Amino acid sequence: MTVRGDFKEPARPRPDLVIGREELFASAREQLSDGGSVLVHGPAGIGKSTVLRALAAECAESAHTVLRCSATESESHLPFLALADLLGLVVDQVSDRLPAPQRTALESALTGRGESTLQRDGLALRLAVLSVLRALAAQGPVLIVADDLQWLDPASAELLGFAARRLGEMPVRMLSAVRTDTEPGDQQHDRHLRASPPDTLAVRLNPLSRAQVAELLGHRGYTGLPRTTVRDIHRTSGGNPLFALELGRALAENPARPNPGEPLPVPTSLRALVLSRLEMLSAEARHTLLVASAGARPTLALLHAAGRDNAEAETAHAASLGLLATERETPGIRFAHPMISAALYAEASAQERRAAHAALSTAASDPIERARHLALATTGTDPQVAARLGEAAAVARDRGAPSVAAGLGLLAARHTPPETVPGPDERRLQAAEDALTAGESDLARDIARDALRRVTAPADRVRAWMVVIDAAGQAMAEVDAVFPQALADAGEDPRLLALVRYQLAWRALLVEGEMAKGREEAAIAAQLAARAGDRPTELLALGFQAQMETLMGHPGAPATIQRAMREPQDPRVACDHNGAGAARFRWLIMGDQLAEARTTITALLREVRRRGMVESEVHFLRGLAETELRSGHCGRALDLARESLRLARDTGIGEAATAMFTSLAEAAGGDVDRALALAREAVDRAEEDGDLVYLSRALGALGHAQLVAGDSLAVVQSLRRVRELEERLGVTDPARGRWHGDLAEALVRIGEPVEAQDVIDATRAQALRLGRESVLAVLDRAEALVRAARGEQGPAVRQLTAAQDRLGKLGYGLEEARAAYALAGLRTHRPGPTSYDEATRLFRRCRALPWLRQVESASAAGPAVASATTPLAPAALDSLAATERQVAALVMEGATNREIAARLFISVKTVEATLTRVYRKLGIRSRVDIVRLAAGRRSG
Repeated sequence: MTVRGDFKEPARPRPDLVIGREELFASAREQLSDGGSVLVHGPAGIGKSTVLRALAAECAESAHTVLRCSATESESHLPFLALADLLGLVVDQVSDRLPAPQRTALESALTGRGESTLQRDGLALRLAVLSVLRALAAQGPVLIVADDLQWLDPASAELLGFAARRLGEMPVRMLSAVRTDTEPGDQQHDRHLRASPPDTLAVRLNPLSRAQVAELLGHRGYTGLPRTTVRDIHRTSGGNPLFALELGRALAENPARPNPGEPLPVPTSLRALVLSRLEMLSAEARHTLLVASAGARPTLALLHAAGRDNAEAETAHAASLGLLATERETPGIRFAHPMISAALYAEASAQERRAAHAALSTAASDPIERARHLALATTGTDPQVAARLGEAAAVARDRGAPSVAAGLGLLAARHTPPETVPGPDERRLQAAEDALTAGESDLARDIARDALRRVTAPADRVRAWMVVIDAAGQAMAEVDAVFPQALADAGEDPRLLALVRYQLAWRALLVEGEMAKGREEAAIAAQLAARAGDRPTELLALGFQAQMETLMGHPGAPATIQRAMREPQDPRVACDHNGAGAARFRWLIMGDQLAEARTTITALLREVRRRGMVESEVHFLRGLAETELRSGHCGRALDLARESLRLARDTGIGEAATAMFTSLAEAAGGDVDRALALAREAVDRAEEDGDLVYLSRALGALGHAQLVAGDSLAVVQSLRRVRELEERLGVTDPARGRWHGDLAEALVRIGEPVEAQDVIDATRAQALRLGRESVLAVLDRAEALVRAARGEQGPAVRQLTAAQDRLGKLGYGLEEARAAYALAGLRTHRPGPTSYDEATRLFRRCRALPWLRQVESASAAGPAVASATTPLAPAALDSLAATERQVAALVMEGATNREIAARLFISVKTVEATLTRVYRKLGIRSRVDIVRLAAGRRSG
């Protein structure tokens, strides 16, 4: 891409602009902290100067001297200007240490007095710069910050490069930035690397993702932009932060949205920036490029068909000017940057745009493209154009492109005369439903709200209300006022009432946190829909009812699923994430039928992808990830969970739920800190949305991540809240969240085996009633730890061995590995590293990296720390503080934490915290080891 040479990136230091650069920022920071140098490179506007400033601000704190220069193209012809910026303020501090010839040459170059040149004083100047840096480094670390190296005057660049290559072991670091082309394979930075210190790390800044662009716009105050607009900003800007911010600013200043199918308005500043060489093209060539910019997938053949007879020569000339990228493997024409295409279109007059679209309306081979161009070439209403657009929207819908269908539907509504059937509002409502399917919830909501200001027919109004409610997603409390209006519009019509009662079922669950009420509302909705002959709504209501009955442990769940699976089926509802297929998947995975669950969810995912049902895709990606995680395929589960999270963030659909599950996947196969951050995000989002259902799931994920991180007190705090929430919600099936074993294990770790056993007993009763074999095996694993804490080593080992075997046979690889890990900690007849061989093998098979790191640490620590049964020296208690000794002494007597708190007049939390310090100081893991200390003292 060609850009104006004197363009400078924004100079305001804003920390929020390092969004999306966390990993490279960390690697650059590490390089600089180790004494190395960094070269940041990338195209104009990509954020080089911002990253440079942020890194310099951090590193300046550890530097004794900071030298800075920042060049511009207009000043690059002035010799030694950058050198004067770097050394002008510090040279006097060290000039007396320079030999006279070096001092004279440098003074002449910096002040402009005399006629110092590289040709005449080259050696003296080179040595002078090196001597100055050495003298400054002798006083303390030196940091050189050089921005826009491409505009450094040649003399300064030569001198700086000479010194950089000879810094050696001097404490001098260089932090530089240089503009390079947009192509990923570009190697322009190589020549700047050769002029940098040998240990320089080259860091390329790549475009931001859509989610990162959205975050950036939000930080800059452009928070009212719909997600569809953010998507267009990301596409048009190519992920370039500067371009994205300028587009966001232009939209904020001119809130009128572009018409459907039209590009975003491009501000004059960006047009000048990217089209500086457009004036070198002929008028005909510019028109050819305009036609290309109006086309969705322009090719030379398309341009010829649109009447551009000299397209080959004109596009070749444009490519030589950097406006087009050369496509070697495909016949397509691609602009060097999306912004060039957008700016070209924005520069054209309305008449020129319509002419380009008119030519493409006959040249394009695809019916969807022909209809779109016909609409954009037409002004005013036209029933024939509207009909063509309606047909094209149906084709797009059948192709699984609901987003395209929504755009075509809006164009059709714009060209539909008021008295036509279907009318403009009917087309808009269909567009809103297509937008919902595509995951463009904010667009769907806005269309529906607009329709509600005009439509009067009850069926149309209820249809619009349903879009508004669906668009709210998990944040249904935000549209609570809608329900009375929707009920009033529905009147006594059973078909309309069924739609509203179905949404009331979701409200009961998400807003009131009442599963039983939600089940009742869904049952009523199913009955009303059946009476009205509305099979799709009946199927959705039965699917919801089945989901609630499954989570509640209701005995009617299998029968409801069977009712929902009967014919006739609606193809779209059959694969919907709220349909019978999804309910059946949930029943299978909760019932330990992992292979069938995987087959079911894979088929559902394939179908929703074919149909372009984005919200269902987010759900089913998460479901497939859950199946893989249960099966112990942690790496595969993590990949799927991350994919689901990216899609959720891009669309704004189910972010809290997806962050929650990705936290579980990260804790199993990725990064524990990331797992904790995601779980906390999910908790915050669920609390903000008032979503009690996902709040309990998010807290369960947080508790699990805390368990993997080794924070048992936090685990207990999080999972006690889950227990309270599930009791309130009416969840009785322990296979729903599977947090019970984690809570029991954490309670053992903090010295509460009695409460741990209570959790196990209560959960076991429900698991036995429902036949949840994997839950029972996990409870056995936890109960073995309780027994070990009571000193019942033999029974504990036998119970753990049996639990491991059962989990393996059920196909729960990760839980099997956790049982092997716990077993290794209990066995005393094979102390040392070899005790953990089986756990290591199983965790490696699962790719459970966080757990594998725990095993390796325990194994490396040796038997004194790793084995829970290793005797401890009685004298170890003498290292404890007075309160810690009192607590330990009461533990030796068999007192519970509550009893200790009562006797010492402190809180239970204080007891728990004190015990944690005792464990850390003594190098032990549970209160049973304290009991062994007491036994050691008595035997001594």
